[in-house]
Amino acid sequence: MSKKLDKITPRSVDFPQWYTDIVLNADLISYGPVKGTIIFKPYGYAIWEHIQQILDGEFKKLKVKNVYFPLLIPKSLFNKEKDHIEGFAPEVATVTKVGDKVLDEELYIRPTSEVLFGTFFSKEIQGYRDLPLLYNQWVNVLRWEKTTRPFLRTSEFLWQEGHTVHSSAQEAQDFTLKILNLYAKFAEETLLLPVIKGQKTEFEKFAGADKTYTIEALMYDGQALQCGTSHYFGQNFTKPFDIKFSNKENQLEYAYSTSWGVSTRLIGGIIMSHSDDSGLVLPPAIAPIQVMIVPIKNDEQLTTVSNEVIAALTNYRCEIDFSDKSYGFKAANTEIKGIPLRIEIGPRDLAENKVTIVRRDNFEKIPVLLADIPTVVDKLLKEISVNLYERALNNRDANTKRLNTFAEYKAALNAGNGLYLAPFCGKITCEEKIKAETQTTTRCIPFGIEQEKAKCFYCQSDSELIVYFARSY
Repeated sequence: MSKKLDKITPRSVDFPQWYTDIVLNADLISYGPVKGTIIFKPYGYAIWEHIQQILDGEFKKLKVKNVYFPLLIPKSLFNKEKDHIEGFAPEVATVTKVGDKVLDEELYIRPTSEVLFGTFFSKEIQGYRDLPLLYNQWVNVLRWEKTTRPFLRTSEFLWQEGHTVHSSAQEAQDFTLKILNLYAKFAEETLLLPVIKGQKTEFEKFAGADKTYTIEALMYDGQALQCGTSHYFGQNFTKPFDIKFSNKENQLEYAYSTSWGVSTRLIGGIIMSHSDDSGLVLPPAIAPIQVMIVPIKNDEQLTTVSNEVIAALTNYRCEIDFSDKSYGFKAANTEIKGIPLRIEIGPRDLAENKVTIVRRDNFEKIPVLLADIPTVVDKLLKEISVNLYERALNNRDANTKRLNTFAEYKAALNAGNGLYLAPFCGKITCEEKIKAETQTTTRCIPFGIEQEKAKCFYCQSDSELIVYFARSY
């Protein structure tokens, strides 16, 4: 392993500072001129592009079509759904005038687009043959956050938001869960993040939703991260926005709708799950550069071989570092940027018709014959993916605990962060008190764990829920 860059604070010393050091040293972003905003640099944006491309392809398999809706929402329109506006009111930015002219009606910069889609759908749908409508948009949104951190929580961020309308409650519910399963599969197989699927409690569900489903991951420091949500709205938006259709019996009825999304906070999740004190560690599927070829020096022979190697790796995102910087700098640069594989080409190895391949996940150095490079690269990228997932899963398993009393919970929190599974009554008042006392929240009512009758770990009233609690980002 090459020398670590001095600028990176060890994560065991100061995890938040380590995170910031990784983001800046890997050249992912710069800070924007407005507090809470960031500028995506090419390398950082390329990660989002790969996430976007892969997910967009999966959406299209479900016959979802992309659209684009306006940035501005009239105040009167936003106020149509009471619970929705109450949920977002503290974060909404308002446009009140243009030039010197005060606007007749205030305009909100979209924190989300349910009301825009609702108005549009009410005009698009007439009969049952028009349904379902399955739409998605890749856009920016603005939520005026008090505390911000790059990728994890910024005032302006990038995301996709899907909105669908269906002729039956069952079809809408099924599609909500279909998207949740798609998100979970993407998180685990592409981002290599083990996630827990479940339903949000009444306290934590999306403003205006009938049910909110989530995928939750545990970061290296034991805090949870909500990685994606899928909401079943029922008729909570179709009634206020008068989204009706004529059914097969030629009778008018209200439709059923859904909404779902993931954002650039996924990049923060990747960083906090996989990276180390030497820099970024990226899953091969979304790494902007999967293989970096590093000639030990820039002479004619090494240049020729480097070009031959890259020509043999056309199936991968591969580059050659021909810069005039030192070999040590080049090697350290591949590590800080989290490039999965580095191929070192030097005179000694070439004398034996070999190169050295270095894995970013564990820094293992592997001598490889020139003719075997494509086969070995394919094998190693798959091994890296398995290793990153298993490391993250082991971290989650080691930091997950089941408990039964609030005293046990407080003791566990005093010992460190983690996922804590406990019987819970589900009452909003209880959850508010737990949050106030511990600065923790419910993460989800998990699927795959049998719900059982017990006593709420906080208030000791009857409970039928087993719920994950944690500190979270």
